Amino acid sequence: MFTISQLQDIISEKFSTLNFDKKPQRLYEPIEYTLASGGKRIRPALVLAACNMFSEKIETAIPAALAFEVFHNFTLLHDDIMDNSPVRRNKETVHKKWNKNIAILSGDAMMIQAYEFLSELPSELLKKILPLFNKTALEVCEGQQYDMDFEKCDNVSEEKYLNMIKLKTSVLIAAALKTGAIIGGASEKNADLLYDFGINIGLAFQIQDDLLDTYADTSVFGKKIGNDILTGKKTFLLINALQKSGIKEFDKLRNLIKNKKIEDDEKIKSVIQIYDDFNIKSLTENRIKKYHKKALQSLNLVSCENNKKQISAEFADMIMNRKK
Repeated sequence: MFTISQLQDIISEKFSTLNFDKKPQRLYEPIEYTLASGGKRIRPALVLAACNMFSEKIETAIPAALAFEVFHNFTLLHDDIMDNSPVRRNKETVHKKWNKNIAILSGDAMMIQAYEFLSELPSELLKKILPLFNKTALEVCEGQQYDMDFEKCDNVSEEKYLNMIKLKTSVLIAAALKTGAIIGGASEKNADLLYDFGINIGLAFQIQDDLLDTYADTSVFGKKIGNDILTGKKTFLLINALQKSGIKEFDKLRNLIKNKKIEDDEKIKSVIQIYDDFNIKSLTENRIKKYHKKALQSLNLVSCENNKKQISAEFADMIMNRKK
């Protein structure tokens, strides 16, 4: 059995051997820059971990693991353009370091490279995994579109928000687990249970993200809290605060979020006070626990030795306990 860090190291080592010294340089250099910037390598590690639950031969799953990581990073390149984000992983984003056109084109090349990695799988596995990968890729795009649509909405329902983060975040984690299970020889039932595990842990992951942006310890979080408040992002916290509000409180919160003249610190403090009045922090923590519990219920039903489920269980606990 491998540990999470060992699986992450395997992926990082594989990426370090890839050669992007190709022409034209301004197409491939941003790809190398992006993949070398690290990240947690969670999705490819989960591909390998799920495979290892049913097989000792994780080497077969490495091309798929690389495909998921490259695809994930491709989406980040394009997301950063759409969000106009200047920094990613403490480094300049590609569209800031080069320009938007280069970031778009390099991202397109990364998507093609992801499919190139998938093509290295044996044909009998590719027939099963390619439809799942294609479905997931399209769902991620759907989730991003919903996220952008929400920017223009004053009020978004919790149901619509949960569907958006499921598409934007959860399905890629779920598909990574299911792909690894298929490669490892899991039954359809076991592969589907791991997919369900991934969906619920992905929901917990994104809602935890929302919570940390507002309530994290800044000394641990590594950056100032409240960015979601300042940008008016529709988060689990804001949506539930608006839903709990009466007409007076609803207008106050909505106007506070939209007010461009108020000082940043004052805006953050005022919105958090409203959240506290409605016990939003506690509500959010309980929802994270709910999805964590549902994820573990699916994991417990997977038919394999309990010790082989340990990595996935540790990942779920890491989501619950992370501080940044």
